[in-house]
Amino acid sequence: MRVLDLLATLVFASCIAWAADPQPPITTGQRVATCGHSFHVFTYRQVEQIAVAAGLKHQSVGLSSIGGSTVQKHWDVPEEKSTVKQVLKAGGADVLTLSPIWLPDEAIEKFVKLGIEHNPAMRITVQEYWMPNDEYEPVYPLQTKKKVDHNATDLAKLRDATMRYAQDIEDYVKGINQRLGKDAVLIVPVGMAAVTLREKIVKGEAPGLKQQSEIFRDNWGHALLPLQFLSSYCHYAVIYRKSPVGLPVPLAFGTLKDMSDDDRAKLNTQLQQIAWDTVSAHPMSGVK
Repeated sequence: MRVLDLLATLVFASCIAWAADPQPPITTGQRVATCGHSFHVFTYRQVEQIAVAAGLKHQSVGLSSIGGSTVQKHWDVPEEKSTVKQVLKAGGADVLTLSPIWLPDEAIEKFVKLGIEHNPAMRITVQEYWMPNDEYEPVYPLQTKKKVDHNATDLAKLRDATMRYAQDIEDYVKGINQRLGKDAVLIVPVGMAAVTLREKIVKGEAPGLKQQSEIFRDNWGHALLPLQFLSSYCHYAVIYRKSPVGLPVPLAFGTLKDMSDDDRAKLNTQLQQIAWDTVSAHPMSGVK
């Protein structure tokens, strides 16, 4: 019995060690396709810019952009009109990024199966996005005209709402991966990163940003440049399993008015660090 107990202990210990090992960074440029709405599609070009700045030969190979879209709306586009479907059927993508709004969204799994069928090594990311109207109200039609004061939002309640939505995303993705028999679908925890940034703004710790409303274009929650790049840094971190910290300030930051070059540089570093801390701590990002 002692020998059997020892063998069981060794096997258990080796399994724990294997599970704890981080996945190695991806050092070759990835071919990335994207289906998304206005809370997501900007990452398509921004991640390319970030990756190129990191010395990677990143390729943006297909984009489906539909405002206010579920993933199902992208799936419903006929193949002859869908660049993304054509690329997936040709095995021409290493990564497909998706951004549902509310769940369930059965087309996530449809895209996953299509991509994996033609490229078994393909990875699919699902964006967990920030809460529209600063609340978790998963209803259709979308409530885009509500009166919201982002500066008055209770961030403790917002974090709780974001965590509930994040749990729904995790449960949904786990189900897909279990049916696939492998962890091909990953999560990009943009929503949690956005809450962290807003907490820093309220504490006066976000260089160049004085109010939460400075990261939103409207009540609904469309992103302005700081939130856009926070999201894109999160996607870069998941796609390449690499920290974006230390990469140069994007040229687009030059459009941030009433902000010094020093604040732009510090804000960029902060966004990179929040993205990496959030992604590397998430159990379903593929980083650990």
